[in-house]
Amino acid sequence: MNKLEAMRVFMRVADLSSFSLADKQLNKSPAAITRNAAMLEEQLNVRLMNRSTRSLSLTEAGKVYLDVCRAVTRALDEVESSLVRTAHDHCGVLRIASPALYATTGLASLLASYRAVTPRVDFEVTTYDGPIDVIEGGFDVCFSADRYPVSSSLVCRSLMTIKEILVASPAYLARRGEPASPLSLQQHDLLTERDRSRTWEFADGIGVQKITGNSILSTTGSAAVRAAALANMGIALLPIPLVAED
Repeated sequence: MNKLEAMRVFMRVADLSSFSLADKQLNKSPAAITRNAAMLEEQLNVRLMNRSTRSLSLTEAGKVYLDVCRAVTRALDEVESSLVRTAHDHCGVLRIASPALYATTGLASLLASYRAVTPRVDFEVTTYDGPIDVIEGGFDVCFSADRYPVSSSLVCRSLMTIKEILVASPAYLARRGEPASPLSLQQHDLLTERDRSRTWEFADGIGVQKITGNSILSTTGSAAVRAAALANMGIALLPIPLVAED
């Protein structure tokens, strides 16, 4: 038995003092109304109504239970209304996971624009460099720079393309020389991210060249690779927004 539905039926019967009027208003059969009331009394193991062919009245227990039913349904209706308002008002805390790279480049302007439209939304941002579990972490939104598809259980949307560029410091190039082609990278010291493929791909009008070079340093994040390149350690393949100012 749907306890909440039974309580609402009981309230309507009590308010109208009539099974027949209640079944018309609730669009239920007289048998369904009677059965509902009988099942409720059976479950509570108490008589709620005195009824005859001509009259219906509440017992003392029925009067107490009626007050309880009103309080419970009123509280539930208020909670449901509040949830609906919250959903439409866009308020609360949005929990976001973002790669450290994006958190320090494009994320702030995006959140500022969003908050201008929804000023009652606050943000809780977690940055990451390694693998992250969106569901276990309790995040509402996760930005990812991963080249590979995420879990099929998540809704995924492509937002933008972030181009990459090969970079090295002038001091490194002065010491080791400038690579003339992708193939010549195999003779250089390469700086890579640990969780990404160590094979770099270069495409032109003819085809794709895949280069696997000598990675002298691998880290879990782009920021550390950038720092190593600035320290004259080697050549790195990095997102343009991260090195644009350099």
